[in-house]
Amino acid sequence: MTNTFNGQITPRYARALVWLRRDLRLDDHAALYHALRQAGQVTPVFVFDRAILDPLPADDRRVEFIHDSVAALKAELQAEGSDLLVRHADAAEAIPRLAAELGAQAVFANHDYEPAAIARDARVAAELAGLGIAFHSSKDQVIFERDEVRTGDGRPFSVFTPYKNAWLKKLDPFYLQAYPVRRYRAALARRSPELMPTLRELGFERTNLAALGVRGGADGAAALFEDFTGRIEHYRQARDYPGVKGVSYLSVHLRFGTLSVRQLAAYAWHRGDEGSLCWLGELIWRDFYQQVLWHRPEVVEHAFRPEYDRLAFPNDPALFAAWCEGRTGYPLVDAAMRQLEHTGYMHNRLRMVAASFLVKDLLVDWRWGERHFAAKLIDYDLAANNGGWQWAAGTGCDAQPYFRIFNPVTQSEKFDPAGRFIRRYLPELAKLPDAALHAPWKAKPIELAAAGVRLGVDYPLPVVDHAVQRERALALFKAAK
Repeated sequence: MTNTFNGQITPRYARALVWLRRDLRLDDHAALYHALRQAGQVTPVFVFDRAILDPLPADDRRVEFIHDSVAALKAELQAEGSDLLVRHADAAEAIPRLAAELGAQAVFANHDYEPAAIARDARVAAELAGLGIAFHSSKDQVIFERDEVRTGDGRPFSVFTPYKNAWLKKLDPFYLQAYPVRRYRAALARRSPELMPTLRELGFERTNLAALGVRGGADGAAALFEDFTGRIEHYRQARDYPGVKGVSYLSVHLRFGTLSVRQLAAYAWHRGDEGSLCWLGELIWRDFYQQVLWHRPEVVEHAFRPEYDRLAFPNDPALFAAWCEGRTGYPLVDAAMRQLEHTGYMHNRLRMVAASFLVKDLLVDWRWGERHFAAKLIDYDLAANNGGWQWAAGTGCDAQPYFRIFNPVTQSEKFDPAGRFIRRYLPELAKLPDAALHAPWKAKPIELAAAGVRLGVDYPLPVVDHAVQRERALALFKAAK
């Protein structure tokens, strides 16, 4: 804390670093706020962590998004006479070294709940302690964390709906307050501008993000949020239809913290209409999966329900490849997988459908699909991705697990009835009539001929029979139980 003497605030530390990670903004930022309040000079730092980046392919869209967001932060700080120090190194080594070089007495950061990040931060804290430098970490990326929402007997929740009810009961304006960072920005260290590594110097290249209209940084996040506020009242009705603009598209910005979750939750809560409260529920899912990961880090590699580690998946590599490449013969699934490949994004309803299809139609281990999404999604978040996959697979936090099996045809007919989404990503089927689009193998020969579709040539026949596979999946899960 700071001390006050004769009305003057005496900083606890002369110099401090703020280590930015998945919080790429300057407003309503917990770690930055605490650093500015407690130190006379504060230097923000970002490290392109080689431990994370080196295994990634050169066309990873996430790195481009992060690079653009970091560049925007750097420009904003330079406009105020400060700067963001950017390094390309192993972060666990670079942060203690940089803190010592700059004469910092403390490093501030925000909590990260992923097991690898927890281990990294423990290593950094230990290195800093050996140098006589303090390490402070704060809650920032969620509203409630760790043990803040518990059952009546003090245990962590394992089912979402009771968690949501307890979360809403605990919520009050205190937890949604923004950190008034701008009030204390005078403590930002004055620095001469320095260059940051280019994307190419990091070993990466530009992708199609610009063509897709995806903008990094706080400005990109603000533009999307403003657009969504004009549609949020219809969110409950529109969110399940991938062919319409119904969702917020803010997931990547939440993932990398280019806007504050407190700002979003406060807006939805105070607005209070049906659409806003439904969307608030999606933010609560984020908190839920983060607390699951915190309490049960073994879920990264194992089923939340241990008995399902015994599932004897056939794991046919050819079927997995067909799923990855969008050639299963089920149009909604294939369109979803092509969307993922082309954009790095997949509509939430389709994430559930595609995941269910892989596990319960193709009988492939959910971990295979989870890893594929991890490699492709620009908004990839370990807690949410793992939680969502285990929910769809029936191995995770759910009151009715394994016997929920999505029918890809009825899902298609219900949520893309006119085929707007399917036609966008499967142009080879574009001329089929709506009624034939969802299950082309049932189309009349004259319809296929008129649309120029030769099944097995222009578009594949189904790789499996859903009805048959459904029974096989149920038997597989019953055997494991």
